[in-house]
Amino acid sequence: MVGFKATDVPPTATVKFLGAGTAACIADLITFPLDTAKVRLQIQGERQGPMQAAASAQYRGVLGTILTMVRTEGPRSLYSGLVAGLQRQMSFASVRIGLYDSVKQFYTKGSEHAGIGSRLLAGSTTGALAVAVAQPTDVVKVRFQAQARAGAGRRYQSTVEAYKTIAREEGFRGLWKGTSPNVARNAIVNCAELVTYDLIKDTLLKAHLMTGSCPPFSAWDPGTW
Repeated sequence: MVGFKATDVPPTATVKFLGAGTAACIADLITFPLDTAKVRLQIQGERQGPMQAAASAQYRGVLGTILTMVRTEGPRSLYSGLVAGLQRQMSFASVRIGLYDSVKQFYTKGSEHAGIGSRLLAGSTTGALAVAVAQPTDVVKVRFQAQARAGAGRRYQSTVEAYKTIAREEGFRGLWKGTSPNVARNAIVNCAELVTYDLIKDTLLKAHLMTGSCPPFSAWDPGTW
């Protein structure tokens, strides 16, 4: 671009979109076993009474849940639903993080000076929109994480089959179960995360404690000092 050095060219909306999704997928690969353990702990005792559930609890604590799953179902069980999880991150994070700046500029009509109201509106918009887009992937991911790999009671054998089975047996709307509370939750979470980050970043820039982008590599080369 004319007037810009290579390091000064701002990233496009597409780059932000893909970058956010890719970064989220990498994070998901690392933390997926913890997410699976969380789901197993949440659904434990669902079909039992309080006293019976407490007495027959299979999973106890995060580490205990992970070790139990590895021992009874194998290490791969910790990554059950990973494909749907990566699909979720690529669609969910790309929208809620990657489109935040673009939506903020839309609400401010391109102005560089965004008020707190515009930031909150952009954060809640992309958070809610991300859920609306990615909810089917979230439903399938949780279904896979909830079912045990061992035994003949497995309902879903593949990600594609899970989408088809849910749509066929529960209707197309079954893929969007839990959307309303998820929209409300993620609209709030997105505001708390991105708007807080945005405000802190602006404060640091105005105080000249940091720059908006990294300096050219040559600035870090002792040979150029």
